[in-house]
Amino acid sequence: MTHNCSFLEGLDLADDQVSFAEGRRDSHATDFGTEQSGGVFPDAVVYPERTADVSAVLEAATEHGVPVTPYAAGTGLEGNAVPARGGISLDLTRMDDIVDYRPDDFQIDVGPGIIGSAVDEHVAPDGLFFPPLPSSGDISTIGGMIATDASGMQTVRYGEVADWVLGLEAVLADGTVIETGSRASKTSSGYNLTDLLVGSEGTLAVVTEATLELAGRPEQIRGGRAIFETLDDAAEAISEAVRTEVDVAKIELVDGLSARMANRYLGSDLPDAPMVFLEFHANHGIETEIDLCRTIFEGHGVRQFEVSADDTAMADLWEARRELAYAMRSYDPDRGPLHPGDVTVPISSYPEIVREVKRLADEHDLLVPCYGHAGDGNLHYSPLVDPDDPDQLERGERVYREVVELAIEMGGTATGEHGIGQGKRKYLEPEHGAGAVDAMRSIKHALDPTGTLNPGKLFPETEDGEGVREPRR
Repeated sequence: MTHNCSFLEGLDLADDQVSFAEGRRDSHATDFGTEQSGGVFPDAVVYPERTADVSAVLEAATEHGVPVTPYAAGTGLEGNAVPARGGISLDLTRMDDIVDYRPDDFQIDVGPGIIGSAVDEHVAPDGLFFPPLPSSGDISTIGGMIATDASGMQTVRYGEVADWVLGLEAVLADGTVIETGSRASKTSSGYNLTDLLVGSEGTLAVVTEATLELAGRPEQIRGGRAIFETLDDAAEAISEAVRTEVDVAKIELVDGLSARMANRYLGSDLPDAPMVFLEFHANHGIETEIDLCRTIFEGHGVRQFEVSADDTAMADLWEARRELAYAMRSYDPDRGPLHPGDVTVPISSYPEIVREVKRLADEHDLLVPCYGHAGDGNLHYSPLVDPDDPDQLERGERVYREVVELAIEMGGTATGEHGIGQGKRKYLEPEHGAGAVDAMRSIKHALDPTGTLNPGKLFPETEDGEGVREPRR
């Protein structure tokens, strides 16, 4: 589907803010999760530099019936920022300013295009940091994190991005600029529009500025790993540690297959065994929490438990964990990851979901690495398949689907941090129910009645073939 975007030339935008070049359009038709198959070419790419630019583009696009898909670093895994129906790709990477910084209030105002790690770098001299940064925080933007309500390795202690967003400036589909939330630490005034926009994947509004809450860096940091005989032992140990409320900042599961992948990709020397990567944060008394965790792990047959304050060792450990997505892609030249699974279940069900993934992998004779932010019940998995082998593809799809369905049955979710995007739309209704999805459609229709913003995302397709339409009355 193509759209006439010539009206962009009549807006108050500089020549380098609008591109119809094939190369620019091509680069905005993919993200990290869709780069192999690609998406739909946008008809134009626009680079706003201020809120007024976003407002003008959205107002004109809505008037001309042209869809707009917000885009930034392209690190998404479910096609969240990839155009589904052409139109305008709204690239927000130039809106990367630090607008205001208030260290005494533990707050910072930033543009949506700023890279997450740049926030940490800016506030570090004052002993502050932004706790919920995901593993991709050094390559992904704050706007993208807000769009998917991202989370990362420290979620078990600090929560997800939504917990650290105090307020937003955003532009609705008709160009109206709104402000949500408050700089106060709490408010009970009116609807919580901030939480409504966080995680909405650009389907309700385009975020143009965010007020983030910061935290003080802990005085004591210790990190390390625990090695187990079996993956089941590792998962059970994690579940008990979290249920016992061990004060751990990071607790990551890495199976033996994932360790082999990391070793091949990075040249590291991780043991070929199930492991738990750990990090503890405290201002005092950190050894008490480490000893409690060690005791719990010993009850599950831990082979080795190593925790230290060695910054270099910790950096190497977390590099191996961060690079697993790339390691998976390069592990086998004939087989690649099918879909990026990121289910999350209640912590008591974590060992069971891990067992089921491995059982299904064995049953269907597939390599399926397992790793994830285990402390909050999150599991990443992805069947490796030969894209030219229809039988492997079918088996991989079945494994992927059955794990998602099982997670939902357990009271969990189809996506813990990547969002619905295009890839998981069919799971929205099984997870939330038809009534809740209709309520979501009503909100979408109220804020974006013309379906301008990021169509073809989040909602399952309806009988008329559209992903979003006016809800049933």
